[in-house]
Parts: sequence; C-alpha cells; structure tokens
Amino acid sequence: MIQHKPFYSLNEFLRERHGGKVIKLSIDAGFTCPNRDGSISSGGCIFCSEKGSGDFIPSHVGSITSQMDASIAMLSKKWSKSEKYIAYFQSYSNTYASISLLKKRYEEALSFPNIVGIAIATRPDCLDDKTISYLEELSHRTHLWVELGLQSAHAATAKWMNLGYSLDCFEQAVHKLTLKHIEVVAHLIIGSPYETLDDILATISYVSKFSLQGIKLHMLHILDNSPLGQIYLKTPFKLLSKEDYIFTIGEILKILPPHIVIHRLTGDGDASHLLAPLWTKNKKQVLNDLNHYFKVNDIYQSKSLNKY
Repeated sequence: MIQHKPFYSLNEFLRERHGGKVIKLSIDAGFTCPNRDGSISSGGCIFCSEKGSGDFIPSHVGSITSQMDASIAMLSKKWSKSEKYIAYFQSYSNTYASISLLKKRYEEALSFPNIVGIAIATRPDCLDDKTISYLEELSHRTHLWVELGLQSAHAATAKWMNLGYSLDCFEQAVHKLTLKHIEVVAHLIIGSPYETLDDILATISYVSKFSLQGIKLHMLHILDNSPLGQIYLKTPFKLLSKEDYIFTIGEILKILPPHIVIHRLTGDGDASHLLAPLWTKNKKQVLNDLNHYFKVNDIYQSKSLNKY
C-alpha cells in the first residue's frame, strides 16, 4: 500500500528551501489599516482583535530588533534554538505605509542575525505599483512571501466580515505579485455561520486556480475585543464543532493541488479574550486529532483532485 504524507507542510517546504529548521518571528511594526483609520471604515474586519491579529507577539512596543529578540527567547522554550529565521510582519496591514517607512522596517528585520526571509501580511488593497516594485527588489535579496487575507470567495461573506475590498481587488493583487514572481499565501477562515460545506469547498476551488505558494486555514474565532465578539454576546450563533471542523479540513485537503504549501491547518485565539469556540484553546490536541483523522481515513492532499 502506498503511504501518502497527509499534506505539504510549511515546515517541510522551509526545510527544502533552506536546508534545516526555520522559525518565524512575529512582528508588530507599528502600522495600521485602512479599515481602521477611516480610509475605508473605522470598525475593522469583524473578526479582527484590537491588536490587529498580533495577539501572540511578545512585545507590541519597541524596535523590530527587540521584538525579534523577545520572540526567540519565547520560542526557545518550545524548540531548540534555530540558526535560521523568517521575519513575520503580522499585525495590521504591513504594506500600508510610505515606501521610506516600509524600507526602514524591513531593512531592520533583514539586518537581524540569521534572517533568511521576510513574510508580510497585508491587504490586497494596500499594494500599489511602487510597493510591489520594492517587494520585487526584496525578493531578489531574500526569501519573500506576501500573505493576503481573502477569508472567503463569497461576496456575501466578505460583506458580513466587513473586509472592505472586492474579489476583483484580490485577483488583481495576486496577478501583479505573481507577475513579479513574488510568492503569495492566501488566508481563509473556516466556519462562517452563513456558509455551507459546499461554499467552503467552492472557495478552495477558487484559490486553487491561482499560482499560490501557500494557504492558511483556521477556524472563525470570536474574541471579546473584536466587533464580532460584541455581536456574538448579544446574539449567539452556531459555530462548527471540533468534529465538523476536522471533517471539513479533510474535505479541503482532498481537493487542494499538491504544490500548495499548507502554512496552517488550525489556529488559536488569545485565550484571555476567546468567547468561542472553546475547543480551539487546545491547539496541540486539535492538530493531533486532525492527523489521527487523516491517518484513519487515508486522507491526503489532492486525493480527490481529479474528481472535481
């Protein structure tokens, strides 16, 4: 019997690319977001915390260098010290600034010892031509990828989430980055109360048509310091159970092309602010349960790709 790896993991990809263990160091570079500063709206995306999705960054103040030092100190408790790191610009929209400020932030990260790459989380509407040209130049000097928060391919879901940009905007950003040979990773949120399994799989089929380097999957988290948290407290709604989430991830894997790197299968919201689903608090257990489910059911990436 042929034994298949369940999925093409980020760890595997980075080992292939850099010849060993690579650890991401999360950074809050002090940027904001057009969906927060009034350019589009002031409420932000409905699910986003007041820290702009950077809840686990050790320090939200201080220099890029000091934050990276703090990340290494924290992560060294989990892994033996690595000699290779990716600077991950995580909080808010990390291309939403002048080119001069972007250069200042990114160059500081690049000057940190043993940095082999930069990952930049941003919005597709924060990538003008000058910024993309600078990113292209960076990509010739280091391993660069850009993470775009698609979340869903369905307009109704995007409106409910208050994303503030269209599907066409996402497509244009991916097209421009791909033309410059810049790696793109799409973020998807699983578990919108208004989406069915077919809706979720339609989003997977949609992103699969692009030349994406990777994909990030995680459950819809409801945090008390997000707009969604306030809605949920007033009118609770049904969320996916852990069993339903695991089943859904299995169905997603089966139709994902084999070249797409899985950067994340699940995530964990800040426990001090998490309202639901509470089963996501134990990320390690969820990952163990996912891998057990894949093994028992012989599920692996692209297993059913030719059926669709």
